[in-house]
Amino acid sequence: MSEILEIIMIVSFGASWPMNVIKSYRARTTKGKSLAFLCLIFFGYIAGIAGKLCNTAYMAEFASKWYVLFFYVLNLVMVGCDLALYYRNYLLDKKAAKGE
Repeated sequence: MSEILEIIMIVSFGASWPMNVIKSYRARTTKGKSLAFLCLIFFGYIAGIAGKLCNTAYMAEFASKWYVLFFYVLNLVMVGCDLALYYRNYLLDKKAAKGE
């Protein structure tokens, strides 16, 4: 039951990332974004994944509970995409500032 609740938490938290990635892609600017926040969330997902991998009880049942780790990795990939778009948009902002 605790795994199901954890999945609900991680899916609820991560449901906004695809929309956020699309918004970052379309916006083409870093205005309104926080690099520190993105890095903190990215680090948090890495810590969550490491915590799962270090948990011997979880790893003993990994074959039947792999889906919990899947959602952590999926959210990490989404935040990673948003970080890459942040860098792209940062470069676009710099280019636009030089053109003014």
